[in-house]
Amino acid sequence: MSVQRARGFLEAQGFAHRVLEFDASSATVELAAAAVGVIPARIAKTLSFKREEGCLLVVTAGDQKIDNAKFKEAFGCKAKMLTPDEVRDQLGYEVGGVCPFDLPPTVAVYLDDSLCRFDAVYPACGSASSAVRLSCEELFALSNARAWVDVSKEIAS
Repeated sequence: MSVQRARGFLEAQGFAHRVLEFDASSATVELAAAAVGVIPARIAKTLSFKREEGCLLVVTAGDQKIDNAKFKEAFGCKAKMLTPDEVRDQLGYEVGGVCPFDLPPTVAVYLDDSLCRFDAVYPACGSASSAVRLSCEELFALSNARAWVDVSKEIAS
């Protein structure tokens, strides 16, 4: 049901033709990159964190992880991720398919600067077997992002 919700939102915005659905899972960065046919860094992963007034989402490039010190400096709280049940209850999406659009108004979305190196990125589109191709500017607008932030660091290989 969530992919239909996300697709419906994107259709209303004129972006439904960009939605990709796969026969295989794209629930992890590696699986999504293989399904889309891009390097893992171009997968826009949406991470869900707790905060007093609801939750916040940070969308980073697939080759990044949250830098706890930067996160605390940017948001004034510790980076504590939502549980899978909290993700489903608060966002209406399952882990692996969380997309940063068509969310409750209490959810704050931020985009990490790590995405800016790419002309297009691929966030999930409501299910663990979907994605949508968007420019960073389109992602910012469609997600109703509050700001660009620098809260990540490269995952050590």
